[in-house]
Amino acid sequence: MRTLVQHFTIRYTYPVFFERDVFHSGCQILASLLAQAGAKRHKVLAFIDSGVMNATPSLGRKLTAHAEANRDVIELCEPILTVTGGEGCKSRPSVIDTVIEAIRIHHICRQSFVLAIGGGAVLDAVGYAAANAHRGVRLIRFPTTVLAQNDAGIGVKNGINAMGRKNFLGTFAPPYAVINDSAFLDTLYPRDRRSGIAEAVKMALIKDRPFFDFLYARRHDLALFERHAEAEMIYRCAALHMDHIASAGDPFEMGSARPLDFGHWSAHKLEEMTGGRLCHGEAVAIGMALDSLYSWHVGLITKNELQQIFSLLEDLALPLYHPALTRLDIPVALVEFQEHLGGELCITLLSSIGCRKEVQWIDTELMMLCIDELERQFGTRRRSPAQQGRNRVG
Repeated sequence: MRTLVQHFTIRYTYPVFFERDVFHSGCQILASLLAQAGAKRHKVLAFIDSGVMNATPSLGRKLTAHAEANRDVIELCEPILTVTGGEGCKSRPSVIDTVIEAIRIHHICRQSFVLAIGGGAVLDAVGYAAANAHRGVRLIRFPTTVLAQNDAGIGVKNGINAMGRKNFLGTFAPPYAVINDSAFLDTLYPRDRRSGIAEAVKMALIKDRPFFDFLYARRHDLALFERHAEAEMIYRCAALHMDHIASAGDPFEMGSARPLDFGHWSAHKLEEMTGGRLCHGEAVAIGMALDSLYSWHVGLITKNELQQIFSLLEDLALPLYHPALTRLDIPVALVEFQEHLGGELCITLLSSIGCRKEVQWIDTELMMLCIDELERQFGTRRRSPAQQGRNRVG
């Protein structure tokens, strides 16, 4: 038998910027990024989340003016294209077809750039299409939600929903760069702005006790979207997320353990079961409450730690229960999560606040008792005005 073994290493580097009003005439972040790719005009094809465009009608004009002011390096394709925002865009093949067709029509090559401006769903959909066109077109992400700026938009994954499964199709494709513009957050609905904080709570719970203490101490400011507390929360969460990608040794998730998916095995199913009526951050908050309660029942965390977790989520006006939770088929949800991971089942639990423990088995009867307990404790509570809020902030 004759055998050849191939081995090579590829180094990935991409910056994540934190700024405000990046298309202001004096801001040179985008122009500098393109200039670093070569001393020439770089073709740029932009896609903007429809929700973002509706909230900031002047955005298209500002981007066009910014490109014109930096026309020595930016060749902006016209027209700027709009992508329907929200989780639904990840379930419509027509969205992917539209992005890929635009890349073809405008002759976007592997040396050109695609800009994706929007929430996590639009970044996922446009990123997935860009990663497939020409086997990968340079992508610059402009996350416009809290969730995207501190989690979904700064990682290496893209994904779309297919065959009734969330993120069933996807790619690992690091972006060329990420630009977090805090001005976009002022246009968000309170509910959407709040749900992004759930991912920060997740990162704190599994990786960083001092960060949890910060969130707990500033929870009332965060619930009111105080700008400095929010900016610090986003930056620290993003830093933890990026450190995990770089240092955990498995950036493309070849193994079974996915500690960053704490609370997600049930959250993904709750999103599916509610048809998206529960947004991702809300579902994750419920999933974290469930897995934290389970962690306490099996003796991994103290009652005081559990109460701190519940208090933080409640004071942030995040849900800890939804009626769909009682209809959750736990064994099916665990099997689907295992299939998504590959290999053995691996569920992240808490061993203390700031520390995690991976387990390969869940006591489904105990988990069902935890669901019943959440229903008794939180199921009859009325949602606060903060949780119901749909008016935009700013």
